[in-house]
Amino acid sequence: MEYQELIVKAIVAKEFAYAPYSHFRVGAALLTKSGKIYTGCNIENVGFSATNCAERTAIFKAISDGEREFVAIVVNGDNNDYLAPCGVCRQVLAEFCDLDTFLVILANNKQDYKIMTLGELFPEAFLVENLKKR
Repeated sequence: MEYQELIVKAIVAKEFAYAPYSHFRVGAALLTKSGKIYTGCNIENVGFSATNCAERTAIFKAISDGEREFVAIVVNGDNNDYLAPCGVCRQVLAEFCDLDTFLVILANNKQDYKIMTLGELFPEAFLVENLKKR
């Protein structure tokens, strides 16, 4: 599968970031099983805990539109290197995405990217099964 369109959409989404405090912009593009693409950017807040990451912005937009099945997400940031989702974003992705098949694409640019499964990125994820008592 070609990921260039998804990568470009993440790069463009980064341009809409609201990052007046860190000056570190992040864009994400999420591909649903139905073929739709949802983009997100980071949205900062002076109370940093109220900040929302690009990955969560994209997945929350998709969830609020009724999407529940996801294929891949691209993450692109201002660091000129591979940028992996933070721990909170990994947990949100694990809530809605299959660890073995969902792809996380860390894109430096259209030609330079790394692909891994969510399970590779987030081993020993905390899942609903962990809530079950023995």
